[in-house]
Amino acid sequence: MDIEGAGGAVTGGLVAAAVEKPTGHAGETHVGVCSDCGAETSGKFCSNCGQPTHVHRTLLHLGEELLHGVMHFDARIWRTLPLLAFNPGRLTREWVQGKRTRYVSPLALFLFTLFVMFFALSFMPHPEAHIEPLAERIAAQRVLVAEAEKAVVAAKAELATAGEAPGASGVASGVVAATEGALLVQKSNLAKMEKEAVEGRKDGLESGSWQAALADMNLQPTEGDKATGMTTTVLKKLKNPDLAVYKLQQTMYKFAFLLVPLSIPFVALLFLWKRGFTLYDHGVFVLYSLTFMALLLMVIVLAFTLNQVVGGFVLTLGSLAIPVHVFAQLKGAYSLRIFSALWRTVFLLTFCNIVVALFIVAIVYLGLGH
Repeated sequence: MDIEGAGGAVTGGLVAAAVEKPTGHAGETHVGVCSDCGAETSGKFCSNCGQPTHVHRTLLHLGEELLHGVMHFDARIWRTLPLLAFNPGRLTREWVQGKRTRYVSPLALFLFTLFVMFFALSFMPHPEAHIEPLAERIAAQRVLVAEAEKAVVAAKAELATAGEAPGASGVASGVVAATEGALLVQKSNLAKMEKEAVEGRKDGLESGSWQAALADMNLQPTEGDKATGMTTTVLKKLKNPDLAVYKLQQTMYKFAFLLVPLSIPFVALLFLWKRGFTLYDHGVFVLYSLTFMALLLMVIVLAFTLNQVVGGFVLTLGSLAIPVHVFAQLKGAYSLRIFSALWRTVFLLTFCNIVVALFIVAIVYLGLGH
């Protein structure tokens, strides 16, 4: 079990529960004085401060509150999720218009979905990369060395027969130098593989894995990068690929909410000349849209975990569902005509690529850049 993932899911549920305002029944009607503010009460909630008038003091109810906070599971979820999937425009429009008691708030749903998504993904089995045995890679490398040696011999023969033609010997000499350089690289790679076969890798990485390939790339910053130091730091941390990936994952868990402030300006850009829409409206749109995308990602990953063929089919359907969902949400939430919603969908999908690129840059900087 991924303890950090479990802790993140619990934290997300509690945060979402704290954001979400209470609704529904609070037990038996209590007539008297509010235990919090002291105001007179005659219903299930205090009209002054909003606290439930029936205060539970049992261990069973404490467990119930914990489960509700973590799972955030009440009748509103069954009204919210179907609309989020099949009629997102209506859900967004009704929330903005103030019809909120019947639905889970976009912020609470987004927060909890994010934490559940990362929690669920931490349990998914990671596909094992195919690693070619070292003996087979050595045999293949010897073939490359033999081919490079033949290329050197052919280049030297070309140089010998170049004759006195103007410039011909110079070109042939350059070809000889290039082929000899390639031969030295292939021989160096072969020597490194043969040494690994005898002594193993000093860094403990599995030979032939992507981690070993990344560590062997010997990435070096350019002169311009050295001035900032960020690229130097990133490349240094990539020397330990597993730790770098872990840091990126943890940073993504913590800063996934950045997708919201990054997305809102682009949505607002599509409605600059239309009055009546505020940044709050666009924020609700973004939160519900991102929640749907997170849920869709969980379904796709689960499908791939169960079966590769099923996963591919679900991935295809999901790829088609994204533009359809964006179109439906734009059209319904902002009461647009078909053409207006269509061209905004095209631009918004383009803006999504920009937002994802900005998010990736932010995650790399926050996770590896310092």
